[in-house]
Amino acid sequence: MIRPILTETVLFLLPFGGYALYLLATKTAVFDRASWPPSVIATLTIASLILVLGSFFYLAHFSGAPPGSTYVPARMEDGRLVPGDTK
Repeated sequence: MIRPILTETVLFLLPFGGYALYLLATKTAVFDRASWPPSVIATLTIASLILVLGSFFYLAHFSGAPPGSTYVPARMEDGRLVPGDTK
């Protein structure tokens, strides 16, 4: 469960990190309040949300089991745990 949460968090923070790198490359003060005007923060937030929503769409459509498959849950057989599978 932690991997999807970290993936979405990194995707959300990616535009902000890119902008901070841009500020560093242009030798602008990264922690100066004037370097982060509200219009830039709004643009970065919209870009972040687009990335996160795009990743939701991608993961929903292109990962997981193929359509029509049946999930067989994990079970105990002869005292051993047999992992779940799709058939």
